[in-house]
Amino acid sequence: MNDVMVNKTDELVMKLLHYFITEQGYNPIVLQGAKNEIWLENLESPYHIVRIVTDYIHNNEQFGFDIFKTRKITKRIKKKMLSWKMNVLCVYLNLGDNVEFDHQEQRDGNLTCVRLNEIEDINACPLVKEVFPSITKETEFKEEGLELFMKLTQDISEKNEVDAKKAEEVFTMKKPVITYAIIAINVILFALMYILGKGSTHIPTLLAFGANYKFLVLHGEPWRLLTCAFLHIGILHLLVNMYALYVIGPQLESFFGKTKYLLIYLFSALCGSLLSITFSEHISAGASGAIFGLLGALLYFGYHYRVYLGNVMKSQIIPIIILNLLVGFSLSGIDNAAHIGGLVGGTFMAMAVGVKYKSTVMDKVNGWIVSFIYVAFLIFMGFMK
Repeated sequence: MNDVMVNKTDELVMKLLHYFITEQGYNPIVLQGAKNEIWLENLESPYHIVRIVTDYIHNNEQFGFDIFKTRKITKRIKKKMLSWKMNVLCVYLNLGDNVEFDHQEQRDGNLTCVRLNEIEDINACPLVKEVFPSITKETEFKEEGLELFMKLTQDISEKNEVDAKKAEEVFTMKKPVITYAIIAINVILFALMYILGKGSTHIPTLLAFGANYKFLVLHGEPWRLLTCAFLHIGILHLLVNMYALYVIGPQLESFFGKTKYLLIYLFSALCGSLLSITFSEHISAGASGAIFGLLGALLYFGYHYRVYLGNVMKSQIIPIIILNLLVGFSLSGIDNAAHIGGLVGGTFMAMAVGVKYKSTVMDKVNGWIVSFIYVAFLIFMGFMK
């Protein structure tokens, strides 16, 4: 089997793919019309994009056009993945002698280009070696020829299969038990305000059931900061919030899991209520602060999985948040402070509980720290100021 000849360029391509995919966690990008080039992405790496080019480039004009094309495609990827900055590594395996490439490695802004004839040439590329110090060692194999080609192919396939299973695990919808339970509690309490009291718009009834009211919160009833998130003033208020929760809740509960989801919901509700009493001394109630917190958590989750959700975030999630905040600023009677407080709180708590397969321990620690600081600040503003 070792006697079968494998093209040197193909072998180099497979070694590079094996290293970037199995060792560095890169994933292929599917681009229409891209020939003789492979695009890989890892948004957590210093080089967000690695591009491997096998096409023969015979002169400076062709090389310049290739750079232009690379930058243009990179801009499209940046928009799709909502990235402000994207560092690209272009690996050229077939540059002609007429191309002016004085050094093994050239850098122009966010674009680094290297010229390789064999894997050892990377040792003459200090910028790349700094980011990928193990690349030459990790591309040494005892197998040769077709046996090596088959091994590399199998390893890459196995890695892609593992990544696909992880993505399927994260995005497969689970039964939203917590969301349905929260909706049920809201509906039951709304009905009880009519059965045991004088309705959802009757101020004494709202206060008796736990509506948020700064005077009472400051005088020994801080539990109102949470109970108010399960009460609603009027049937329209209830229907709008429960519909929003029915649409958004199952997604977040599935992405984060039941315990983390509930923690995000309650923390967002608390933060929304705290910011509400900072700017208002009126009676308030509603789940909108918690729901905005879910939107903030969805933003944080989507940022980590923007390869899958980049277009959805850009076309749906962000516009929904902006539109609702604008409506809140434009109309009276809407507690926009609770919306903003919940939005920020949900984002911080999502950072604290972490995104599966994406968040590091340091990310979570930072999330808990900023969440604690945020709540402390809100308590100071609402209770002390």
